[in-house]
Amino acid sequence: MPGVSSNKLGKVPELTLMFWLIKIAATTLGETAGDAVTMSMKLGYLVGSVVFAALFLAAVTAQIVARRFHPALFWTVIVATTTFGTTLADYVDRSLGIGYAGGAAALGVLLLASLACWHMSLGSVALERLDTRRAEVFYWVTIMFSQTLGTALGDWFADPAAGLGLGYQGSALVFAAALLAIAAAYFWTGVSRTALFWAAFILSRPLGATVGDYLDKPIGNGGLALSRYSATAWLAAFIIACIIMAPQRAAAVSADAR
Repeated sequence: MPGVSSNKLGKVPELTLMFWLIKIAATTLGETAGDAVTMSMKLGYLVGSVVFAALFLAAVTAQIVARRFHPALFWTVIVATTTFGTTLADYVDRSLGIGYAGGAAALGVLLLASLACWHMSLGSVALERLDTRRAEVFYWVTIMFSQTLGTALGDWFADPAAGLGLGYQGSALVFAAALLAIAAAYFWTGVSRTALFWAAFILSRPLGATVGDYLDKPIGNGGLALSRYSATAWLAAFIIACIIMAPQRAAAVSADAR
């Protein structure tokens, strides 16, 4: 039987261990890079959000119009969603005064609404159904909401004054444990693979956010006080090395997937 033809390959990578390693690194980079622009450069959350929104729109447009999977382009869009998600969540939670719990709740509703609209429109939110540009648009809108929600969740769990006060390390352990539980469900239960993917994708973001905060926040606040610029550079180097040294293949798409 012939192999999968090129027109049956999507524009997102296969879900492998390397995918999740890069995803967590990218979400961590999103936190350090977002903080570097809004805090270290002192541009503020609103200006930072505008800057990263422009970068996200440019990158995601290139991704959607592309005809095949380009690893560097795909991960550029992912990084753009994490940086935009960081600054946008901080703006909503802090500048608008909604608070972490309120911001997380509002963003959670938007994420669920995005998934619901996607499913009602196309009948599935499975990655195997990313075979049209319409599906891709839904996918990236959902990714954007999930990355923003993840930032708010990470801050809510970690902040000792306005959140649950678990600290950066404690919060990271909570989200890491949740991801391990999802992995166990993947290997040893019959739970929907699509549901498990979105649960893991959403929860890997607050894990990266709390790790990023742990790296660059002041020692007095429970962080390591590393330079946001150097932390971002090292994370970017790690992601690039992973993409080069472990080439990823495009995931297959099928009109029959649900």
